[in-house]
Amino acid sequence: MTTQHPRHPEKAHKPDNPIQRKPAWIRVKAPVSREYHETRQLVRAQKLNTVCEEAACPNIGECWKQKHVTVMILGSVCTRACTFCNVATGRPDLLDPHEPERVADALAGLGLAHVVVTSVDRDDLDDGGAEHFARTIRAIRARSPATTIEVLTPDFLKKDGALERVVAARPDVYNHNLETVPRLYAEVRPGARYFHSLRLLDRVKQLDPAMFTKSGIMVGLGEDKTEVLQVMDDLRSADVDFLTIGQYLQPTSKHHAIDRFVIPDEFESYRRNALGKGFLMVSSSPLTRSSYHAGDDFAALRAAREAKLAATA
Repeated sequence: MTTQHPRHPEKAHKPDNPIQRKPAWIRVKAPVSREYHETRQLVRAQKLNTVCEEAACPNIGECWKQKHVTVMILGSVCTRACTFCNVATGRPDLLDPHEPERVADALAGLGLAHVVVTSVDRDDLDDGGAEHFARTIRAIRARSPATTIEVLTPDFLKKDGALERVVAARPDVYNHNLETVPRLYAEVRPGARYFHSLRLLDRVKQLDPAMFTKSGIMVGLGEDKTEVLQVMDDLRSADVDFLTIGQYLQPTSKHHAIDRFVIPDEFESYRRNALGKGFLMVSSSPLTRSSYHAGDDFAALRAAREAKLAATA
């Protein structure tokens, strides 16, 4: 949904970072399929926000052709100002109390086997939007009981009890992205804290050891390989099951500059390293995003856990 105020007011006075030409391996075709337009019409009719549009995801044509939509709840305006993100920032709108039911109705219309629900950060709310997440999970379960649910939540920084409320609603996958290496947090994710995000993922497993956990990072922001491998170790120390690694793409000239385009062979090296460290599932490629191929990946994730349990029985 289109916001009525400047999309990134906090970035307006920042110096321009020229947008580099994308290499051949990262270019995607413009979305033109009939299924894409049908999905777009449904999203518009239900007045849904999607991270696919708000974050300018490069995979929107492919995903919407397959009617795979990542719904963004809690409005379309974020209270944080991460330098990599294209979601609008500013003063959020009031919560829509009917949004959980609208989301459930729309997703039932798509007939998805697996859905991903994410949100903007809502530091203005006492619980960070946790109860809204829980209500949305329950509404989807009531409307589409066979659908598996993945949530991609904010960090709920200084929101006591918020994480517990979402976990109690029993999503099938709990995702929270670290986004980058600790050294770059001050410039890339200034409102967040690396070790708080890590503890959040660890806490999910303490509350429900059977719940799948997932996290992701971007590369090409200025990190080095040693730092990426350390993030992998940190995530494994929190018993995270699934890791995603994708190329950072600069939304506008006011966003964080791209340090470099990571070549496909390096992504494959990261994938092998991560599997060697014990992740059940790894998606590592230039166009990987948190919810890219999420349904197929969830099926593979369950199969990987079953195989691991069978091997240790």
